[in-house]
Amino acid sequence: MNCCLFLPFMLGISLLWPCLTATENSRTEEVKHPVGSRRVKRFWVWNQIFVEEEMRTPKHRIGQLKSDKNDGRPSLRYKISGEGAGTIFSVDGKSGLLYVLQKLDREDQASYTLKAHMIDISTGETVEPESEFIIRVTDINDNEPKFLDGPYEAVVPEMSPEGTFVTQVTASDVDDPSHYNNGRLVYSLLQGQPYFSIEPTTGVIRTSAKMDRELQDEYWVVVQAKDKIGLSGALSGTASVLIKLTDVNDHKPIFTKSLYRMYVSELARTGTPIGTIMAEDKDIGDNAEMHYSIEDASETFDIITDDETQEGIVILKKKVDFENQIYYHIKAKVKNRHVDEQLMKYHGEASTTSIKVHVEDEDEPPVFLRPQYTFDVIEGDPQGLYVGLVAAVDPDQRKSPVRYSVTRSKMFQIDDNGTIVTTSPLDREVSPWYNLSITAREIYNVEQISEVPVYVHVLNINDHAPEFSEYYDTYICEDAGSDQVIQTISAVDRDDSIEDHYFYYSLSMEDKNNSSFTIRNKTGNTAEILTNRSGFSLQEEPVFYISILIADNGIPPLTSTNTLTIRVCDCEDSNSTQACRSKYSMPCVECRAWIISGSLICIVIIFGFVFVIIALKHRRHQNRFPEQGTDYRDNIFRFDEEGAGEEDMEALAIGELRSRPVLREHRAPRTSSADIRKLCRLSLQAGPDDATLKEFILEKLEEADTDPYVPPFDSLQTYAFEGTGSLAGSLSSLESADSDQNEIDHCFNAWDLALKD
Repeated sequence: MNCCLFLPFMLGISLLWPCLTATENSRTEEVKHPVGSRRVKRFWVWNQIFVEEEMRTPKHRIGQLKSDKNDGRPSLRYKISGEGAGTIFSVDGKSGLLYVLQKLDREDQASYTLKAHMIDISTGETVEPESEFIIRVTDINDNEPKFLDGPYEAVVPEMSPEGTFVTQVTASDVDDPSHYNNGRLVYSLLQGQPYFSIEPTTGVIRTSAKMDRELQDEYWVVVQAKDKIGLSGALSGTASVLIKLTDVNDHKPIFTKSLYRMYVSELARTGTPIGTIMAEDKDIGDNAEMHYSIEDASETFDIITDDETQEGIVILKKKVDFENQIYYHIKAKVKNRHVDEQLMKYHGEASTTSIKVHVEDEDEPPVFLRPQYTFDVIEGDPQGLYVGLVAAVDPDQRKSPVRYSVTRSKMFQIDDNGTIVTTSPLDREVSPWYNLSITAREIYNVEQISEVPVYVHVLNINDHAPEFSEYYDTYICEDAGSDQVIQTISAVDRDDSIEDHYFYYSLSMEDKNNSSFTIRNKTGNTAEILTNRSGFSLQEEPVFYISILIADNGIPPLTSTNTLTIRVCDCEDSNSTQACRSKYSMPCVECRAWIISGSLICIVIIFGFVFVIIALKHRRHQNRFPEQGTDYRDNIFRFDEEGAGEEDMEALAIGELRSRPVLREHRAPRTSSADIRKLCRLSLQAGPDDATLKEFILEKLEEADTDPYVPPFDSLQTYAFEGTGSLAGSLSSLESADSDQNEIDHCFNAWDLALKD
């Protein structure tokens, strides 16, 4: 009670304090008198000057200047100089009263420094030295507190304990805090309780309760700052603070559905997604990342997590079969990826859900009982040999019948029961393996097909006899001795033997009786040919032909007869067959050169002949008589003598030409040059009407008609004889009295022309 009475008294004293301090104070200055050495004290006397800001104007008295030199003379005047003299402040020269001429703002300038002067205006002299004085502007509470750093935003983890620091706000007041606490501030919350609190003097905001981000993730707090320590007449300012709650992993993911139904086709491949599951987590960010898994290990299904959508994707891990199992039941669970040990109390057992997968029936292709088949077949067996049996079934419920076919092979065929047989005998030496592809196709749905590889291995039988591995060019010197090795031979066998091949060499029965050579088997399937006597003759027996029998070790064993040619050579003094080999091989080299050259010449001649035929055909198709459209197809007969008579024309009747060319078989000429000359001599003796001559002419006509290498529409025949019965008479020199030799020469010349034609 006493305090309440004392508080107004104290406030009254503080308000009257400027007036109490406005008492006159004296300032004593010590000056030196110019005359003599006596020191005289002079004094400026005025009121202590304080000016309250925002004081109403004009011309408000704020104090008075006084000097002890002012003895009342009319000529003495007060003057001021310095900051604001004459503009902000003025002085009455006679009385020394000070006035303020305008409002003052302490926040702009808190004090002014001026100088006081005492002047005698009659003489213009300074009566007393100038003195400096200060006018102070006193503060009034005319500025409210301001938050200069706003707007404010802060974050704090959810579920933080009470008293957790959130942020600090600061306001400023330009008023003088020492003058009636005008600038001393007090902070308080206008909004934000009961979750937050603020320290009054520092502006620190703290939590005052636990908050759950999932219920409310941000709060608006309004802070007020008051000056004058919150007393009466205080001014205030406010600021808003947005406080956001950051997430902590205080919630576990939970499935919203207790059962998921999914469907998968029995034709689906492994890795196929069949559905998704989703759990909810009230947390956000990393705290909401989840991991899905199957609670009990499953060989058929698996779950992977989509990191972007946080969904669980159920995939097919192993192919399913509708005919074996229609439904699958699995259980999935979910948990957070990132869990702090301190927050484990919020988690516990993982959330689970059930998944029921239904397998859908599809029309599947046939399925072979084995992934591949391998069969063995003996070579050389006849057509239709049984190879093996394949089987495929329709896995669907209707069990459609299956039809088989063979692809990629013409050596095998298959029936509807899956039995594979050969279509022709097999030869291991041609192909030891056959790779088939058997196709099974459903009869009720031909689009449903499947294939299986079939490998047929052809087993070997001993069906090839051994033979020389190469051609042997063997020579022996005339003076060779007995038991001399002249050749080492070896053999090959195209058959495939389980054991290593073994060959036995021997001479035929005929050659065994021949004592010139013998054979000796060696290791490595080779044999040596040795001489069985000494001395050979190039003149008497230049070449020997030896029949060598080679037997293999097959079942049954096979034997072949191979001929070895041995040439006798005159080795002279060298006693070596190397010179013989060189001598006999050189002609062969020359023969090869001649053969190659001859082949090239023949090729050139053939191409030239073809070119000539094409050119002749091209010329034949051209119209030689453009003014006439008639195609001339007459034989042209040229007679060196006069035309023949009717008898000759009858003998040489010409048939109608063929309308189109016909390829005729080439016939070799039947008459040689020697025969023609012989006939010529006979014709000179018998005459032109002899039957031999007629036969010759008819034969020549037949050769011309059947010759396929000349154009078929034109022929040129030259006859050296004139026919009988000519009305013009004979102009031939054949009946002249010239010598027989001339007649014979004339005949030969005529027949030569005929042969050339």
